[in-house]
Amino acid sequence: MDSDILVSRTQATTAQGAAGYLTIDLAALGRNYQKLTSMLAPVRAGAVVKADAYGLGAERVAATLYGEGCRHFFVAQFVEAVRLRPALARDAQIFVLNGLQPGNEIGCAEMGIVPVLNSLAQWRQWSATARILKRCLPAVLQFDTGMSRLGFPQEERAELAAALRDGTNVEILFIMSHLASADDIESEQNGEQFAEMSSIADEFPGFDISFANSGGVFLGDAYHGVLARSGIALYGGAPNTGGRNPMEPVVSLDVAVVQTRTVPAGTKIGYGGAHVTQRQMRLATIAAGYADGLPRSLGDLGAAYFNGIRLPIVGRVSMDSATVDISALPEGALTLGSLVEVLGPNQTLEAVARDAGTISYEILTRLGDRYHKQYC
Repeated sequence: MDSDILVSRTQATTAQGAAGYLTIDLAALGRNYQKLTSMLAPVRAGAVVKADAYGLGAERVAATLYGEGCRHFFVAQFVEAVRLRPALARDAQIFVLNGLQPGNEIGCAEMGIVPVLNSLAQWRQWSATARILKRCLPAVLQFDTGMSRLGFPQEERAELAAALRDGTNVEILFIMSHLASADDIESEQNGEQFAEMSSIADEFPGFDISFANSGGVFLGDAYHGVLARSGIALYGGAPNTGGRNPMEPVVSLDVAVVQTRTVPAGTKIGYGGAHVTQRQMRLATIAAGYADGLPRSLGDLGAAYFNGIRLPIVGRVSMDSATVDISALPEGALTLGSLVEVLGPNQTLEAVARDAGTISYEILTRLGDRYHKQYC
């Protein structure tokens, strides 16, 4: 990082009282969308912006993607759709993946938001709302093809098919399912789910299909349907395990130093004295902990970076701070307010997730609101 930028950021962080800088590269986000679009063409590329666009700010992210040509946006909960609706033009469709809780149907219809119906119970509620409003309402039907999470189970499909044959005041925009193992290209479950989705398409003919998530985009044309739903790949996460990540990084995180010290051999560090130094060690305490999205499991496994040098986390990660070994740096290289890299050129989302024993999705979505969020 350029030294002038580093000084400027350090001063701004100190002034604002933030734990550090969470930087979102909207240009990289746009390029990732265009990359996926080119891979999918002529299939449309939608965007999953649930969980506040994986923690990056749904309004800013969705507006950027709309500018890139995206018109299909997916959230998980109705409340997310309500917040997002004013940020997008009316030609943008917002879909609620979890469907609706009872009582939200009228508001959903009035706002022009599209529920994804996952069960006969949700179907009946939405159909009844259409009768009350005396108009046809749009919806998407999701089918369970082997994940056992959301979607019409096999035992409900016959009754649903009968309802559709008898005529309905619900307009089905498309049918969909979700791949459980698309991040693993070699997984047999991908083929099993594809076969089940093909069977469902035969049972419910005439409807367009949405099937591919981020990983599914890379499984080949047969998995794409007419609308893909990309999430982690948009935000720079690896869509598949193993091999090179084809997506551009979107997020960087730099955290401020709170304090530095030198301790002798035999010093206990952190809660429980979990780490005991074997030699004299110089330490820096940084202003982020598990409340800020640095998992407690990173203790004695994860790291931060400064000028390309790895600074191991020592001891347990606390709620509001973590301690790193800075012995490899020149004396005085880090002082109060200096910034160290947690995510960036030297450390990817996948690397942090690996050290924490989790997945990149969890790292990204748990980044807290005590950082100064900056868009570029």
